[in-house]
Amino acid sequence: MDNECSVFEADSPLVTRLHAAVNVEPRRNAMTPTILLMHYTGMQSAERAIYWLSCEESKVSCHYVIDEAGAITQLVPESERAWHAGQSHWSGATDINSASIGIEIQNPGHDDGYHDFPAAQMAAVLALSQDILSRNNILPHRVLAHSDIAPGRKIDPGEKFDWWWLHENGVGHWVAPEPVDVVDLGFALGEVNSDIRDVQEKLVAYGYGLAATGALDQDTHRVVSAFQRHFRPARVDGRIDRSTIATLDRLLAALPGPGDALVG
Repeated sequence: MDNECSVFEADSPLVTRLHAAVNVEPRRNAMTPTILLMHYTGMQSAERAIYWLSCEESKVSCHYVIDEAGAITQLVPESERAWHAGQSHWSGATDINSASIGIEIQNPGHDDGYHDFPAAQMAAVLALSQDILSRNNILPHRVLAHSDIAPGRKIDPGEKFDWWWLHENGVGHWVAPEPVDVVDLGFALGEVNSDIRDVQEKLVAYGYGLAATGALDQDTHRVVSAFQRHFRPARVDGRIDRSTIATLDRLLAALPGPGDALVG
């Protein structure tokens, strides 16, 4: 390991470098990680991201950074609380930092040249995720995007992130999305009806933070967009169409039952 200020041991044998972050603290209420959270860095280089995620002035940190070539840097021990989720919500929980392990994946992001994630980088994401999941009691449907837990603020890692490929290799929850019908534009922002309420209730059942009002308001539009980025990336428009509803129904049907918790 090449950073002289590092003061912890790597949790994974896949880590190539340690670079200790300043903004770190104990997990609150003796919580253990039950969420694996994927981000993109939104910066032009992994080195810049590592600097920013490790310095005090940033007020942020994360557990891991993966550069475009697949090199893995660890900044925070998995046993500690990193500051990567921000104000967020999933399945009734709001302290997602205490409940999660965060992976930052180098990509400049939507505002600065968002591009596909290279194969070597995705291979490293897969390998690290498999290793993390082997050591923590994290269920597939709790491998999440930053946009899932903070849809009002975040859109990363975005629609180009290959969730299907990760699932095919044993990481995360996924079903084949219902194909998009180009003539079915669904319900739009501002519409109010019982079908919208039904979809809102299903999104809440999956884990999203949302009020079931029956109105396709701004909050619902953002949550539906986040859902589409993760599970129906062919068209991300925040509208509730048949493809979105069918994909959501399949995901709910594929959730584990009460007796299906991981052993370990």
